[in-house]
Amino acid sequence: MQKVFLLILGVFLYSINVAQKKDPYVEQIRAYQENYVSTHEVVKKKDKKHFRFFPVSSAYNISCSFEKITDTVGFTMNTSANTLKHYYRYGKLHFNVNGAHCHLFVYQSKDLMQTEKYRNYLFIPFTDSTTGDETYGSGRYLEISIPDIRDNQLQLDFNKAYNPYCTYAAGYKCPIPPKENDLPVAIRAGEMNFAKSH
Repeated sequence: MQKVFLLILGVFLYSINVAQKKDPYVEQIRAYQENYVSTHEVVKKKDKKHFRFFPVSSAYNISCSFEKITDTVGFTMNTSANTLKHYYRYGKLHFNVNGAHCHLFVYQSKDLMQTEKYRNYLFIPFTDSTTGDETYGSGRYLEISIPDIRDNQLQLDFNKAYNPYCTYAAGYKCPIPPKENDLPVAIRAGEMNFAKSH
């Protein structure tokens, strides 16, 4: 009886694996993650095997409503090197995840917005209930572009959440997510803790 049960369980798990492999969204995110690992500027060669990610889940590809904020003063965000970087609050995202209503502020860098290449770049640093346990202790990042926001709506994909460079090596000035971007839920999507300490 136990052998039959194990056989059925094996077939069931195999079918799930096959179904996931054929899911275009899952394949797209896996390709995104593979490119992220292969082109990473800090982690080199054999250390790339230490990258880890949560299983890809479309449940964390979330539709958000966007609220524009007119911020002409801005504020300074602390960094891992005890320096300050100046940002403006560009807007606020409202969404539901894991049964909870949440929000995240979207920031624009004062320095980067002066350059042609990054003038549309928007930054979403955040922490959640996995921070310091399953994920990096200072939080993770998401980035979007201004054209990604259409009719005050944005598709925010936490499967693309990544760790700051200071996760892998010393000497970087990584912005620390402000308290206002601490999510009260666990976001088990995107990059996990790096499996090698520096």
